[in-house]
Amino acid sequence: MNPFVKIHDAWKSFDQGRVEVLRGVNLEVNEGEIVALCGASGCGKSTLLNCISGLEEIDRGHVSVSGHDVVNESVRVNLLRKHIGYVFQFHHLMQDLTLAENCYVPVIAVGGARQEALERMQELAEATGMSHRLHQRVRELSGGERQRGALIRSLMNDPKLLLCDEPTGALDEKNREKVFDLLLDLVRKNGRTLILATHDPELAARCDRTLRMRDGRI
Repeated sequence: MNPFVKIHDAWKSFDQGRVEVLRGVNLEVNEGEIVALCGASGCGKSTLLNCISGLEEIDRGHVSVSGHDVVNESVRVNLLRKHIGYVFQFHHLMQDLTLAENCYVPVIAVGGARQEALERMQELAEATGMSHRLHQRVRELSGGERQRGALIRSLMNDPKLLLCDEPTGALDEKNREKVFDLLLDLVRKNGRTLILATHDPELAARCDRTLRMRDGRI
C-alpha cells in the first residue's frame, strides 16, 4: 500500500534560516489512518501540518498527499481547496457572518454546486448538533459551537485528508470531549485520513498511532 501522506527529509526554517523548525522530518501516513502528533509547544507540530497542507512551503525535502507533490504551487492550491480540510485551535470563522455563510466559503472557492453544498451543510450540521445555529452570526455562538462550526466548514468539500491543530485546546473539558467525539466519528464513518496535533495524551490515546515531536524531528 502506498502511503496517503509521505514526507521525506523535510526542512523548514524562518527568519532567513536563523530559526530551524523542521529538521529532516520523515513520515508516512496510510489512507484512513488517524495519527496524533504530540510534543511541547515549539517542537514543530503546527509547522508540519502547515507544510502538509501547503500553507507553508518547505525549504527542502519532499511532501506528497495522495501521490501529488505539495512542493508544486498549483498542486498545493488545488489540494487545499478540494482535498484537505483544516481545523485550527481558534476556529478562524468570520465573526460578522452567519455560520452558514462561513461554511459556504470553501464551496465558493471551488465553484461547487449550491444545492449539493446546502444539503451537505445541513447533513453536517445535524451530525454536529448545529442545525439550529446555522443562521446565527458567529459572534453569537459559544466557544464549543464555534469549534463545531469550524469542523463543519472543514468538511464542506468532503476532503480526503483532515488536519487538526489543537482543535479542542481552547475548550473546556465538557466541550473538548464532545468536539473530539464528533471529529473521530465523522472521520471514521467516512474513512478519511486524520493528522491531529495535540497536547492532550487522552485524546492522542484514542488515535490509531501517536508520534512524538522534539526539536523539529519525529
